[in-house]
Amino acid sequence: MPFANFKVPEKTLTANQKEEIVTRTTELYVEIYGERARNNTMVLVEEVADGGWGISGHVLTLAMLGEATPSDTSNA
Repeated sequence: MPFANFKVPEKTLTANQKEEIVTRTTELYVEIYGERARNNTMVLVEEVADGGWGISGHVLTLAMLGEATPSDTSNA
């Protein structure tokens, strides 16, 4: 079963953006493995709490990176 796990900072994607990740990832696996992969492809979009991730040994937050949350978080 093809499987993809995306870990993203929480509240940075709308529901529509998450749906697009799932749809496009599934289509990529179908492109590679053929149509038989469609019904067995699992895509997980995991939201990581702010401050729960880091790069090069440094914990990062959205505030540190100057990131804004999407305007449509009601669908997240």
